[in-house]
Amino acid sequence: MIRILPFAALLLATAAPLHSQQAVTDPADLDRVVETFTGAVLGQPGGAREPIDRRLRLRVCGTPPQAGWHGAPGQTVVLACPEPGGWRVFVNLVPIGTTAARAIREQAVRRGDSITVAATGRGFAIRRSAEALESGAVGDWIAVRTAPGAEPLRARIVQPGLAEIPLQ
Repeated sequence: MIRILPFAALLLATAAPLHSQQAVTDPADLDRVVETFTGAVLGQPGGAREPIDRRLRLRVCGTPPQAGWHGAPGQTVVLACPEPGGWRVFVNLVPIGTTAARAIREQAVRRGDSITVAATGRGFAIRRSAEALESGAVGDWIAVRTAPGAEPLRARIVQPGLAEIPLQ
């Protein structure tokens, strides 16, 4: 005869699978991140081809998801949780004409702009404001200065106003 203690029975009755106890990211929130990053709404030229799959169960990220281009600008956006054990989601975009593609390429950081520079590595990102010392388009490497008189650093433009220095 198996005898279960009352406390153990209560514990078993209230236990839920681990995956249902973890908070998950709402895919609609990720759709909004893509829309903000691309400047185009879902289904429109330059916007996401389709909404993020609602079946995805991505854990909540402690920091806002980062958006960037995967490959050539205007084709695919990558959303990433930069925390250890984070996730990445790739979003295909509706193709746009050459005029619109040129406009995305021209979404540049201009010399003298105040931008954010993120030094990124495995499981971390350190952000700091900086001054762009050169103009550039998304994907270009430019010189930036994080403080007056500081040595210039090279950073890759991820999106307007944001450049990164990958440390991996």
